[in-house]
Amino acid sequence: MEARSVDAIPRGKEWQYEPKWDGFRCLLKREGRKVDLRSKSGEDLGRYFPELVAAALSVKATSFVLDGEIVVPHGRTFSFDDLLQRIHPAASRVTRLAQETPALFLAFDLLASPTRKKLSGQPLSERRPQLETFARSQLKSNSSVRLSPATTSYALAGKWLARSGGGFDGVIAKRLDLPYQAGNRDGMQKIKRFRSADCVVGGFRYATNRTGGRQVVGSLLLGLYDDDGLLHHVGFTSAIRQQDKAALTDRLEPLIAKPGFTGNAPGGPSRWSTERSAQWCPLKPKLVIEVCYDHFSGDRFRHGTSILRWRPDKAPKQCSFEQLKQKAADPMKLLRG
Repeated sequence: MEARSVDAIPRGKEWQYEPKWDGFRCLLKREGRKVDLRSKSGEDLGRYFPELVAAALSVKATSFVLDGEIVVPHGRTFSFDDLLQRIHPAASRVTRLAQETPALFLAFDLLASPTRKKLSGQPLSERRPQLETFARSQLKSNSSVRLSPATTSYALAGKWLARSGGGFDGVIAKRLDLPYQAGNRDGMQKIKRFRSADCVVGGFRYATNRTGGRQVVGSLLLGLYDDDGLLHHVGFTSAIRQQDKAALTDRLEPLIAKPGFTGNAPGGPSRWSTERSAQWCPLKPKLVIEVCYDHFSGDRFRHGTSILRWRPDKAPKQCSFEQLKQKAADPMKLLRG
C-alpha cells in the first residue's frame, strides 16, 4: 500500500496518523523457520539485514506478515546514510555492519496473524488493534522489531510534523475504514515538512543537447560555507523553467572560473556517478539562491531541491551550514511513547 503526497494533514475521524520514517519500506514474512524480507520493488533484503532475520526468528509466533520500515539508529537519530551502506555485495562486510550498525524493523501493519488468518481485507480500524496485541504478546523482549506509534489525534500529528527530522521526515495519514489495498494511494497520504536554505551557486551543468542548438544550463550546483570558510557542494536544483534557461545561461557563463567549490566538490566517484554527471562548470561565488528542500543529511541535500527565489540581498559568505542546524529530533522517543 502506497501513499499520495499532499500539502496538509487531512482532518477527520476517519484518519489515523503515524510518523513517516526515513528508511526502507519492507514486508516481513515468517513461516516456520523461513523469514522473507521484501522491499517495495520486490527485492530480497534478507541477506543485507541478517540481524532482522534473526530477530524475526526469535519471535514466539511462527507465522505472521508485517508491513513496516527498516531504519538504522545513529545516536539519538536514524541515519539514512548508514542504511545505504548496508546494501553491499560482500557478505563479510554485511556481517560486520550488522554488528556495527544494527537495524530496526518498525512495524505499522499486520497483514497475517499468527493463526495464519489473512487480515489485509479488514479495515485498518480492525488491523491496528490486532497489531498492538501482537506487539504486546510477541515483541516484549525483541529490541530489533518494534511497534511504530499511531494516533487519531490531529493535534499530536501536527506536533509530529513540526518536530520531524533526524530519521522521520513527516506524517503518514491512513484511512481507518479501508482495507489494505496495494497500489491504491487514495487511502494513504504523506505530508512532509519542507524547509528552505540560502545557498551559493558554485557551479552548473549544461542540459543534454539533443537538437544541436545552443547549450543551456540544466542544473545549478549548490554550496554552503563551513566554519573554516570553505565552500562545500551540498546538492543541486534542476527546477529551472525552460523559458528561463537561455537568459540564466547568459548570466552564468561570464562567471565561469575555477575552483568553484573550495571544499567538497561535485563529480567525485559514487555508485550513481556517470561520465556526464562528473562534467560541470565552476563559478565565482557571486550568486545566492533560496531553495526548498525536504531532507538534509551527511552534509548534503538528500534529494533535488526546488527554487524559491534569487537572493541578491544576501552575501554569499552568509550562506553557511549554521542555518541548517536545528534541535535534534529524537525518533527513539516516539518509539518509547
